[in-house]
Amino acid sequence: MSGLLHKPTGASGKVHDISPDDAGWGYVGFGLYRLEPGQSAAEMTGDREAILVLVEGKARLSAAGKDFGEMGDRMSVFERTPPHCLYVPGETDWAAEATTDCVLAVCTAPYVAPYPVQQLGPDGIELTPRGKGQNTRYINNIAMEGRDMASSLLVTEVFTPSGNWSSYPSHRHDEDDYPRMTYLEETYYHRLNPAQGFGVQRVYTDDRSLDETMAVSDGDVVCVPRGHHPCGAPYGYDMYYLNVMAGPLRKWRFENDPDHDWIAQRDAD
Repeated sequence: MSGLLHKPTGASGKVHDISPDDAGWGYVGFGLYRLEPGQSAAEMTGDREAILVLVEGKARLSAAGKDFGEMGDRMSVFERTPPHCLYVPGETDWAAEATTDCVLAVCTAPYVAPYPVQQLGPDGIELTPRGKGQNTRYINNIAMEGRDMASSLLVTEVFTPSGNWSSYPSHRHDEDDYPRMTYLEETYYHRLNPAQGFGVQRVYTDDRSLDETMAVSDGDVVCVPRGHHPCGAPYGYDMYYLNVMAGPLRKWRFENDPDHDWIAQRDAD
């Protein structure tokens, strides 16, 4: 199995727990809980900030002594409705208690500036199309740089229809050279519909010192430390992924693979 591909460790509880040390990098962490009604999860953020994303189901959430009540309303991620999320700053405790079957993602990165605990979505998150033809996909921007509500984290959801591609044309953001490019580590939490399907993700550098192509199953996580990272959804299966990005600067600037940039230039006309 590729060192970039992480399978869930079980069917319930905390099934993903990827720290920067696990990934071999310095910024992004990703955890995922699958909870049944009445089950709970709780953590302290420490020197990291977190965005909790209710991928599916409902849960009662609290953080820093504040009760946010029951959050969540989409029971299947493929409803494509905006998610309910909660931003939790560093040195803060949070807790979740599932009220239905629940999938809760914990997206983390270094906490470098003070931001308050706050609910994100569903208000302010609008499903937006991107791309053309078989490159069409749909985006829920949860916490990109246009929303000044985190010090490090960039978080978004992408829905790729059956037979389409996304994170394409192939692009990279692995150099700290703003404004040309920003260094951002990235995780992809994948889901497939129907769940028995598979998707394809390739991670490669221009010099091919890294070049791995992975078949991703429902519930897998792919770590992208550097290089280009396109995804494909085979005919018959819709693909979802939750992206978490972080680096030294909370901005997303990338460059396309020169071999494939002509596609972006053509589609821009």
